[in-house]
Amino acid sequence: MSTKQKTAFADRKMLGRAIKDSFVKLSPKTQAKNPVMFLVFVAAILTSILWVVSLFGLKDAPSGYTLAIAVILWFTVLFANFAEAIAEGRGKAQADSLRASRKDVDAHKIPSVSEKDSVTVVQSALLKKGELVIVKAGEQIPADGEVVEGAASVDESAITGESAPVIREAGGDRSAVTGGTTVLSDWIVVRVTNEAGESFLDKMIAMVEGAARKKTPNEIALQIFLVALSIIFILVTVSLYTYSIFSARLAGIENPTSVTTLVALLVCLAPTTIGALLSAIGIAGMSRLNQANVLAMSGRAIEAAGDVDTLMLDKTGTITLGNRQASEFIPVDGVDIQELADAAQLSSLADETPEGRSVVVLAKEQFGIRGRSLQDKNMHLSLIHI
Repeated sequence: MSTKQKTAFADRKMLGRAIKDSFVKLSPKTQAKNPVMFLVFVAAILTSILWVVSLFGLKDAPSGYTLAIAVILWFTVLFANFAEAIAEGRGKAQADSLRASRKDVDAHKIPSVSEKDSVTVVQSALLKKGELVIVKAGEQIPADGEVVEGAASVDESAITGESAPVIREAGGDRSAVTGGTTVLSDWIVVRVTNEAGESFLDKMIAMVEGAARKKTPNEIALQIFLVALSIIFILVTVSLYTYSIFSARLAGIENPTSVTTLVALLVCLAPTTIGALLSAIGIAGMSRLNQANVLAMSGRAIEAAGDVDTLMLDKTGTITLGNRQASEFIPVDGVDIQELADAAQLSSLADETPEGRSVVVLAKEQFGIRGRSLQDKNMHLSLIHI
């Protein structure tokens, strides 16, 4: 199947899902989240009831007219739902792709740190917070957790994009591990820190799908403005009806203004089109970011992304060199600063990271200490055979 055919199939699938979601979103609970569209939703129900009642002879306007207004209002509500569903469609498609890539792995659960040989094999999805698992070289870490014993080299490229392995060890700030990463050497005992469904990947899926999407500040401000306008126009419409009744009675005639007409007028006056597209705007912004493999963590981030022309991504230790250099040696009481610089440089000679190289350079610039080897300090490495 060609790429074009796959895209067309995906678009048809997304369109079908959007049409289905348009009717699913007719739930009053869902409609109430958008006050302006909830007003149209209530108006559509009211005109539908008036049309049904008019079939039995109780009517204030022709049945065909009432039916036409009801159809237009229902179309407006469905259009709003469809616009939002289409905007959510791409995010849901990406979430489905992430779900397909997520797979359960066998986890080697142990009862305690001292009983590493007593291993029980369980599915990673069945792990609970606080349980211990042992992960050996070549195995995948089954869940997000914290290393409580051991040290290992871990490949986190699937999560961070960093190709170089990182060391994860018990204690300190290098103990956190992410589910889905792979242990390359040695072994570690990991305590699970998240319940099932709360992993990094699960949170990513929820965010991409739009379930955890937060409204942007402008979106909130605009919605408050639209609600205020809607309240004003409701008061205007009610006032028109009361004036119409008063004028009709003074003239001795039947009230010529129908409830159906006033409902139609209210929907025309209230900014329903903007209200219909309001939620779709934020979701569409997140969808466009997702197309570029960028995950927005908040509504404010979506708006800020609109002002970005060039996005520079920093792969650890490349363009942050200038911000992570050693700048000063600060000795403790009783230690000579030159002795500190000498020891710091010696301990950093084998460190090829930007931080390690900066320590060597700083010692050379401040005290003229050049790079040496262990032999220069009369240090020897001895192997003891037992």
